[in-house]
Amino acid sequence: MIAKLRGRLDSAGEDWAVIDVSGVGYLLYCSARTLRSLPGIGELVELFVDTHVREDHIHLYGFGAARERDWFTLLQTVQGVGARVALGLLSVLGPEDLAQAIAARDRVPLTRANGIGPKVANRILAELKDKMSETPLEPSAQYVGFESTGDGNMSADAISVLVNLGYGRSEAFRAIGVASRVLADDGDLQSLIRAGLKELG
Repeated sequence: MIAKLRGRLDSAGEDWAVIDVSGVGYLLYCSARTLRSLPGIGELVELFVDTHVREDHIHLYGFGAARERDWFTLLQTVQGVGARVALGLLSVLGPEDLAQAIAARDRVPLTRANGIGPKVANRILAELKDKMSETPLEPSAQYVGFESTGDGNMSADAISVLVNLGYGRSEAFRAIGVASRVLADDGDLQSLIRAGLKELG
């Protein structure tokens, strides 16, 4: 099982890269984000690898960070999400963005990826909400310090206000999460909204 490769970048395409390791070229399928982070041809590169072994082929998937590889593995635990779909999702959303979207239960960012429709997006949100808190992928307390389901919860009310102002639910969730930690128990709803708007710039 190959877990990591270090060598020189031999070539790269739309969704792949070849890494030359001591004269042996390894073809790795990569997310667009990972491909954008690669150095120039002939330069040293190190990629974390997830190996898929099937009866008729062996596929290697390369990632610039172990955290991205962990998300790749986790996403495939969801029914309807295979390697290609998971890679496509990681091409448009980084690990931090995914954590925020799942914590905020915001399916819109997920549907930007090829192969992710509303049903699959909802399944990802439902199935990974609990798994995310059990898996050391993110400093998740930053994102899930409160529930956004609304039932008189001041943070949920503040998120609702920001969403009504035109901000995305996941970015509103992040901003209010930061603002609520800064204010602690000192602020009222208006103070929380103002602090959230400040975080949004």
